[in-house]
Amino acid sequence: MSEQAVEIRTPDGISDGFIFRPDGSGRIPGIIHLTDIGGIRPSHRAMAERLAAQGYAVLMPNIFYRSGRPPILDFTPKMGEERTMKRFAEISSPLTPEAQERDAAAYVDFLAAQPNVSDKFGVVGHCFSGGMAMRTAAVRPAKVAAAASFHGGGLYTDAPTSPHHALPRIKARLYFGHAIEDRSMPEAAIKKLEQALASWGGKFDSETYEGAYHGWTTADAPVYNQAQAERAFKKLAALFSETLK
Repeated sequence: MSEQAVEIRTPDGISDGFIFRPDGSGRIPGIIHLTDIGGIRPSHRAMAERLAAQGYAVLMPNIFYRSGRPPILDFTPKMGEERTMKRFAEISSPLTPEAQERDAAAYVDFLAAQPNVSDKFGVVGHCFSGGMAMRTAAVRPAKVAAAASFHGGGLYTDAPTSPHHALPRIKARLYFGHAIEDRSMPEAAIKKLEQALASWGGKFDSETYEGAYHGWTTADAPVYNQAQAERAFKKLAALFSETLK
């Protein structure tokens, strides 16, 4: 496994990040791994490396580059704590839907320009970046063949900026793995998203993981659920294998 530090020029600045590649040569598909709101850290690096070992060039950009380089959080976050919620707001507020799409286009184009990367791409988002994964598929529909979201928040809201409004521009196969009792994506919102997906007419899967709370896929999360995280990885690996290879 090789790891390369990179800098990605976007319309708004330069995002630092990493590309992970398996050993060997030949053209391989590209995948963009979008972190949760905790940013680039050992747990997500391990997730990206594991995905790369399946035969992909995996780009993990610092989606919060407007707020600084990793570590984005220099303390242990606690939901509801004033310091945590203030920092979350600081790093997420610059990522408007328009900014997300500008960044997403730059990430896809950067990965497409890398040596020995084929012309099929996937993207996976976690928590905060679940909606960004959808926007990535929307902004480069001819290149992104698959997009996945795990415990994504705010995927369907009544706001005009809701990520589900991007569906008409998406051609990718989509997968959504939802958490239970998730205030950022409650059961009613999941049902509305699934109705929007059915009306969209593309190929998708949407399921709620039993006993899995928001953040369950990430090993450093207090709610990490190893069994369900393994199931999620198998679903993701199958999605990319069936669409990118």
